[in-house]
Amino acid sequence: MKVYLDTSALNRIFDDQSQPRIYLESTSMQLIFLLVENEVLEIISSDALVFETQRNPYSDRQMFVELVLQKAKYFQPINQEILEKAQQIEALNRIKGIDALHLACAEVIGADFLITCDDKLIKRYNGSVQVKNPTEFTANLFNSLDEEEEDES
Repeated sequence: MKVYLDTSALNRIFDDQSQPRIYLESTSMQLIFLLVENEVLEIISSDALVFETQRNPYSDRQMFVELVLQKAKYFQPINQEILEKAQQIEALNRIKGIDALHLACAEVIGADFLITCDDKLIKRYNGSVQVKNPTEFTANLFNSLDEEEEDES
């Protein structure tokens, strides 16, 4: 399963864990990282992720995200196709700038999911990639794995 993790998701573990939603999303991201490490999930990196990560003023966060992105099985550069797709996404979904670039990268490379903590992105995007928050993604993933096990029995 090919998964694109945007920077809000990649950095979630550094956010204030006293808020229940953030704690759940952070725990879900730790599980996603474990699934990547065990090659259950394949993550995608992109020029957009690299650019956004390099702009992070916190060196510990930047280094962590760079380490995660080194595990990517796929890399999507920014090219004319991506720029045109991002413009279409902006026009059709009211999604701007770097978020449209992330979605364009995910679409063009054939991601199954884009994981984000951005509610607007989840609500506004209507395209070929399923956009989920980390908690919803992991819950759905384990439900589908349970169903597969039941089918095999």
